[in-house]
Amino acid sequence: MRVDLNCDIGESYGAWTIGSDEAVLPWVTSASIACGFHAGDPGVMRSTVALASAHGVSIGAHPGLPDLVGFGRRELAVSPQEVFDMVVVQVGALQATARCSGATVRHVKPHGALYNMAAQRRDLADAIARAITAVDPSLMLIGLSGSALIDAGRQYDLRTVSEVFADRNYRSDGTLVPRSMPGALIADATRAAARVVQMVVDGTVTAIDGAVVPLVAESICIHGDAAGAPQFARQIRTTLQAAGIAVLAPHVAVHS
Repeated sequence: MRVDLNCDIGESYGAWTIGSDEAVLPWVTSASIACGFHAGDPGVMRSTVALASAHGVSIGAHPGLPDLVGFGRRELAVSPQEVFDMVVVQVGALQATARCSGATVRHVKPHGALYNMAAQRRDLADAIARAITAVDPSLMLIGLSGSALIDAGRQYDLRTVSEVFADRNYRSDGTLVPRSMPGALIADATRAAARVVQMVVDGTVTAIDGAVVPLVAESICIHGDAAGAPQFARQIRTTLQAAGIAVLAPHVAVHS
């Protein structure tokens, strides 16, 4: 039994520092790095790639909507073609940045509103899958378990990784409780860790209304901009390992 522990990082830009990337990286196995649209900038991308590489953490692109003010968490009226174009540009930018540092981008995980929109809208999910296929079909697509993103990735013959969230509550349809609603976030690391073990071992999560929802947990997300993210990551990793679950990036083989 194995699972990836990923964190969204590299979301500082200009004079603003967001998150505790250096403190989170020792505890995670994959990092999804902002590509300049919702957060990040060229220098931050370069330094984050180097930091993740130094910790032996697998690198991925974290493309978002072009919305620095809203941190990419506000829905925008974008067309599938616009989504295709913005994903191509952002993934390509991180690949070029990584190549200059001798690193390799291994996955793509959409950010924020783009992620949630594409999880439910197949036209946007298809646009993301097409963009990844056009840029580099060897890249893995990380998406919400049971969502249109996973379906689209499979249709385009991408390797998909079904993601669950440690610090977010779920609705009974398997979608995340919107951040604008009460109870959307889980602040207790011990509770979050116990839920993660349930997701990995049992393949279920208890929704906010008490319903038991089936899911597939191949990667667990920690939000790097959240308060206490390093403590969350440490608690979840140690709890998983104590339960006999290997914590490894998706592309890393398990050696007996």
